[in-house]
Amino acid sequence: QVQLVESGGGLVQPGGSLKLSCAASRSIFNIGTMDWYRQAPGTERELVARTSRGGVTYYEDSVKGRFTISRDNAKNTLYLQMNSLKPEDTAVYYCHCGYGSSEYWGQGTQVTVSS
Repeated sequence: QVQLVESGGGLVQPGGSLKLSCAASRSIFNIGTMDWYRQAPGTERELVARTSRGGVTYYEDSVKGRFTISRDNAKNTLYLQMNSLKPEDTAVYYCHCGYGSSEYWGQGTQVTVSS
Protein backbone atom coordinates (compact mmCIF):
# COMPACT_ATOMS: atom_id res chain seq x y z
CA GLN A 1 0.00 0.00 0.00
CA VAL A 2 0.96 3.63 -0.50
CA GLN A 3 -0.36 6.59 1.47
CA LEU A 4 -0.07 9.96 -0.21
CA VAL A 5 -0.28 13.25 1.68
CA GLU A 6 -0.42 16.54 -0.21
CA SER A 7 0.56 19.93 1.19
CA GLY A 8 1.35 23.42 -0.03
CA GLY A 9 -2.03 24.64 -1.23
CA GLY A 10 -3.50 27.97 -0.29
CA LEU A 11 -4.77 31.34 -1.50
CA VAL A 12 -2.62 33.20 -4.00
CA GLN A 13 -3.15 36.24 -6.22
CA PRO A 14 -3.21 35.89 -10.01
CA GLY A 15 0.33 35.75 -11.33
CA GLY A 16 1.62 34.24 -8.11
CA SER A 17 3.29 30.92 -7.40
CA LEU A 18 2.76 27.88 -5.20
CA LYS A 19 4.67 24.64 -4.78
CA LEU A 20 2.68 21.53 -3.93
CA SER A 21 4.27 18.53 -2.28
CA CYS A 22 3.06 14.93 -2.07
CA ALA A 23 4.77 12.77 0.53
CA ALA A 24 4.55 9.02 0.05
CA SER A 25 4.54 6.51 2.89
CA ARG A 26 6.97 4.20 1.12
CA SER A 27 9.85 4.42 -1.30
CA ILE A 28 8.76 5.77 -4.66
CA PHE A 29 11.89 4.47 -6.41
CA ASN A 30 9.97 1.50 -7.82
CA ILE A 31 6.78 3.40 -8.54
CA GLY A 32 6.36 4.13 -12.22
CA THR A 33 4.32 7.14 -13.17
CA MET A 34 3.15 9.65 -10.58
CA ASP A 35 0.60 12.31 -11.36
CA TRP A 36 -1.10 15.49 -10.26
CA TYR A 37 -4.82 15.81 -10.98
CA ARG A 38 -7.18 18.64 -10.15
CA GLN A 39 -10.90 19.04 -9.75
CA ALA A 40 -12.79 22.32 -9.77
CA PRO A 41 -16.38 22.54 -8.46
CA GLY A 42 -18.86 21.06 -10.91
CA THR A 43 -16.20 19.55 -13.14
CA GLU A 44 -14.57 16.17 -13.58
CA ARG A 45 -11.14 15.42 -12.18
CA GLU A 46 -8.52 16.09 -14.84
CA LEU A 47 -4.90 15.11 -15.29
CA VAL A 48 -2.61 18.12 -14.92
CA ALA A 49 0.89 16.64 -15.05
CA ARG A 50 2.62 13.28 -15.04
CA THR A 51 6.18 12.10 -14.53
CA SER A 52 7.65 8.69 -15.16
CA ARG A 53 10.27 7.03 -12.98
CA GLY A 54 12.82 8.04 -15.58
CA GLY A 55 11.75 11.67 -15.58
CA VAL A 56 9.68 11.78 -18.75
CA THR A 57 6.94 14.35 -18.22
CA TYR A 58 3.52 15.21 -19.62
CA TYR A 59 1.52 18.42 -19.10
CA GLU A 60 -2.04 19.33 -19.87
CA ASP A 61 -2.05 22.07 -22.50
CA SER A 62 -3.34 24.86 -20.26
CA VAL A 63 -0.44 24.47 -17.78
CA LYS A 64 2.46 23.96 -20.21
CA GLY A 65 5.21 26.47 -19.55
CA ARG A 66 3.75 27.42 -16.16
CA PHE A 67 3.77 24.20 -14.11
CA THR A 68 6.69 21.85 -13.47
CA ILE A 69 6.34 18.35 -12.04
CA SER A 70 9.29 16.68 -10.36
CA ARG A 71 10.04 13.82 -8.01
CA ASP A 72 12.69 13.31 -5.37
CA ASN A 73 13.11 9.57 -4.90
CA ALA A 74 15.42 10.08 -1.91
CA LYS A 75 12.69 12.02 -0.09
CA ASN A 76 9.80 9.89 -1.41
CA THR A 77 8.13 13.11 -2.54
CA LEU A 78 6.40 14.37 -5.66
CA TYR A 79 6.25 18.10 -6.38
CA LEU A 80 4.28 20.49 -8.55
CA GLN A 81 5.74 23.96 -8.98
CA MET A 82 3.00 26.28 -10.21
CA ASN A 83 3.92 29.71 -11.59
CA SER A 84 1.90 32.46 -13.27
CA LEU A 85 -1.23 31.15 -11.62
CA LYS A 86 -4.61 32.08 -13.08
CA PRO A 87 -8.09 32.09 -11.52
CA GLU A 88 -8.97 29.11 -13.70
CA ASP A 89 -6.29 27.08 -11.89
CA THR A 90 -8.49 27.17 -8.78
CA ALA A 91 -9.25 23.57 -7.79
CA VAL A 92 -8.48 20.81 -5.36
CA TYR A 93 -5.20 19.21 -6.43
CA TYR A 94 -4.67 15.48 -5.92
CA CYS A 95 -1.56 13.33 -6.02
CA HIS A 96 -1.99 9.92 -7.67
CA CYS A 97 0.03 6.83 -8.44
CA GLY A 98 -0.37 3.20 -9.33
CA TYR A 99 1.50 0.49 -7.45
CA GLY A 100 1.02 -3.19 -7.94
CA SER A 101 -2.55 -3.72 -9.05
CA SER A 102 -3.94 -0.75 -7.13
CA GLU A 103 -4.29 2.99 -7.54
CA TYR A 104 -3.68 5.46 -4.74
CA TRP A 105 -4.91 9.02 -4.19
CA GLY A 106 -4.08 11.66 -1.67
CA GLN A 107 -6.75 13.60 0.20
CA GLY A 108 -6.23 16.70 -1.92
CA THR A 109 -5.06 20.24 -1.25
CA GLN A 110 -7.07 23.36 -2.14
CA VAL A 111 -5.54 25.94 -4.44
CA THR A 112 -7.44 29.21 -4.80
CA VAL A 113 -6.26 31.91 -7.20
CA SER A 114 -8.06 35.15 -6.53
CA SER A 115 -7.42 38.84 -6.01
